[in-house]
Amino acid sequence: MTTRGIYFFSNDLRLHDNALLTQAADEVDELICLYIDDTLLPSTRYRPEPWSTKRQTFHEASLAALESQLANLGQMLWRYQARSLQQLNALISHLEINLAYVSKQVGWFEQQVLHQIANNAPQLSWKIGNNHTLWREEDLPFKLSDLPASFTEFRKKVEPLAIKSPLIKLNNLPKPMHVQSDKFSLSRQNQVSQSNELFIGGEQAGLTHLRQYFDSRAPSYYKTVRNELDGWGNSTKFSPWLANGCLSAKQILTELNNFERHHGANESTYWIYFELLWREYFQWYGHRHQQQLFTFTGIKKQSPLTSLYPERFAKWCQGQTPYPLVNACMKQLNQTGYMSNRGRQIVASCLVNELQIDWRYGARYFEQQLIDYDVASNWGNWQYLAGVGADPRGQRHFDLTKQTQLFDPKGKFIEKWQGQCDLPLDSVDGADWPC
Repeated sequence: MTTRGIYFFSNDLRLHDNALLTQAADEVDELICLYIDDTLLPSTRYRPEPWSTKRQTFHEASLAALESQLANLGQMLWRYQARSLQQLNALISHLEINLAYVSKQVGWFEQQVLHQIANNAPQLSWKIGNNHTLWREEDLPFKLSDLPASFTEFRKKVEPLAIKSPLIKLNNLPKPMHVQSDKFSLSRQNQVSQSNELFIGGEQAGLTHLRQYFDSRAPSYYKTVRNELDGWGNSTKFSPWLANGCLSAKQILTELNNFERHHGANESTYWIYFELLWREYFQWYGHRHQQQLFTFTGIKKQSPLTSLYPERFAKWCQGQTPYPLVNACMKQLNQTGYMSNRGRQIVASCLVNELQIDWRYGARYFEQQLIDYDVASNWGNWQYLAGVGADPRGQRHFDLTKQTQLFDPKGKFIEKWQGQCDLPLDSVDGADWPC
């Protein structure tokens, strides 16, 4: 009997270190590779926000690169673009597929999509992988329900754990299943022009950047420059490829370990590992807390003293607040799809504390704009800063004058991104009367 499988690509757009795809290659005779365009599916409460052009371009390029790699192995990448899952269920039935493979999802919306598929295709046997984390859930030294309440406690528990080496690139895949694409709303990925982009999407581009970074001396002084607001070499810049699954955390850690063996370990190289653990913590934080990742009261179930002021929020998004450093950071985000970690903390603190706006609006705007958007890291970090998440200190409030003095004392960053603005914060009062 022929064993047929379907592989749902999601947060794992790569062939290197893809244990789940390797498993599929070993277990099935025929395989269809599919990516679901979830932005076309019906709206729900936790549906992802529409993407900015920058984020869309990077992601489309990552899909195009994946399709090219699959084609080299005789496979193809199909995209499902219907507005419901009905035709996908018909496809699974038509092809008599028995096995389904998918990487574990943090996003609540993405989980519900998969649950719908499973409910309508009970003949499928599901294989769930951990393609986005350093460890599998069963490797953790605690039950997921007992996830430590703070990062520090988590770090102390997991640092002694061994990490398996990343898998090499797949060289063989099962033969593809041929389908009538127009009958099932399937399409193929077109090539995407990225000639003017700062970040180039796709696995090969990510691997090239990974090699170039660790071939340089930058890891040895990373900690001293990581808070800079601008500059390509002042942070690792792995996050866009990591968020889209073009690189795995294990690949980065392996290269880091190789660098330390050849050039020595120091506080800066440790800090790269430290920040990979921060990411790891938020992945499991998202799996642990599910819908609470998106709720106003967060995991602490306490309401911040904030609301929505539409004019203030619009000015924050556009970089037109009374705070030049915040404006510069937001304009950088809008133009590039990227912002430094320090910049993200500064603008988030401003939204919550100075502008007194519900933190979820900021999280959703980041979801739209960031090319390195990661559901767990984004929403977990926003909760952390708003005082409803994993921060034991409670709400974080950054002194914007001090932050400007520390990280842009000569005003060069503000000048570059045109952060000065003479507009008042409010032109109407709480009842929408002109001020």
